[in-house]
Amino acid sequence: MVYDTAKLLAGELKNSVEYREFTVAKARAMENNTTRALIDEYNKLQIRSQAAMIAGERENDSLKRLQKIGELLQFDSDASAYLMAEFRLKRMLGDVYKILAEAVDVDLGPLEA
Repeated sequence: MVYDTAKLLAGELKNSVEYREFTVAKARAMENNTTRALIDEYNKLQIRSQAAMIAGERENDSLKRLQKIGELLQFDSDASAYLMAEFRLKRMLGDVYKILAEAVDVDLGPLEA
């Protein structure tokens, strides 16, 4: 029963405005090889920067490079649209996860933003 409901929820997520906008924006942004490479580097640097912050590092090369690439991506309308659509989709998924975790009294701890 729980898995059947999860499959229904997965279908709802795939039909959501957030997901549809994300897929269109992603396809458009990934058409350009330079934009794709910058987005890939941006995502890698986000992970490194988050790890550095957890380790207590405030300033590091990854964070500085992340900021520079972020500035470049802002000027690319397709990249910017993709990143915003990705943010909205991830926010929705986070909200759903939070609802599920609260229903079974699970502490999300560091996962909560």
